[in-house]
Amino acid sequence: MSALQSNEQQALLQELYDQMEPEGLTPLWEVLHALVLNEPSSPAVVHKWSYANMREYLMRAGDLISAEQAERRVLILENPGLKGQSAIIPSLYAGLQLILPGEIAPCHRHTQCALRFVLEGNGAHTTVDGEKAVMRPFDLVLTPNMQWHDHGNPTDGPMIWLDGLDIPTVRLFDASFAERLPEKLHPETAPAGDTLNRYGANLRPLKGSKADRRPSHQPLFHYPFEKWRKSLTEMAAHSEIDPHLGHALEFINPSDGGPVMPTISAHVRLIPAGFETAPRRSTDGTVFVVVEGEGTALINGAEHQLSERDVFVVPSWNEVRLSASKDLMLFAMSDKATQQKLNLYKEYCA
Repeated sequence: MSALQSNEQQALLQELYDQMEPEGLTPLWEVLHALVLNEPSSPAVVHKWSYANMREYLMRAGDLISAEQAERRVLILENPGLKGQSAIIPSLYAGLQLILPGEIAPCHRHTQCALRFVLEGNGAHTTVDGEKAVMRPFDLVLTPNMQWHDHGNPTDGPMIWLDGLDIPTVRLFDASFAERLPEKLHPETAPAGDTLNRYGANLRPLKGSKADRRPSHQPLFHYPFEKWRKSLTEMAAHSEIDPHLGHALEFINPSDGGPVMPTISAHVRLIPAGFETAPRRSTDGTVFVVVEGEGTALINGAEHQLSERDVFVVPSWNEVRLSASKDLMLFAMSDKATQQKLNLYKEYCA
């Protein structure tokens, strides 16, 4: 409460509060200022994770616990402002997963939407409903909610990727379900790359035909690096640069042109060497991965040096400027998809 209270009023109010408490009643006027904010004030903080450091810990974990024992051998990227919540921003989870040569992460499915952004290794696979997506560095692979998926590594090197899931969002709604297949691997239902051939070239099988084998709301689940990098660099060569974003392309769901997943948006950016973006704020918390190049993220006036495969997070409504000493290519995921559906998303460009 903002108005001054007499000692007698304070005592009477406290007596009222104590009597109400067993009934599950509390006074709004005591907490309204913290519930309806003038602008976003995220409990998450800006943070950067060095890939070299993360990789060292992850490989040590690989010596101590198998992928099968762990079900998923993952180090959670827990935001220092969200201790104990397994969250990188209040609505999203991120983790670094390792599959060693010959290992299988067994088949399961769950309510949570998930994406995988490959950081290291070549030739392991994520299988979605029985179709393998052969994974290469900086590929984006989706495992849509309640679709069976497993991971396997038949190569002779480790495979590491960033997991992004909407675990905190699903937790908010108390809507989590999960199932596990009795077998480690899902039976093969289509050859590797089949979905990309059918749905990944602005074409799709006619609806209702026997060839239309993927769910209509989420047909595509593999976005290869070689394709999206070519699109981004060719657009950059022939387009005026946006002063706040650099050159940017969003990954889309080909069924509706919207975000790749119902709760998670993903995009890529290219900041040319010598360029610095103008200040920008947005309500979506955003997780960035450095794909190529070097540069600096200036977030609320604090500098963060960026190297390949580093991960950094910009929580809601933090001001960010990006600059590149070498052409800087970034992958990003955020909760923009959810915010737009709820008519919450806003941005401000200075």
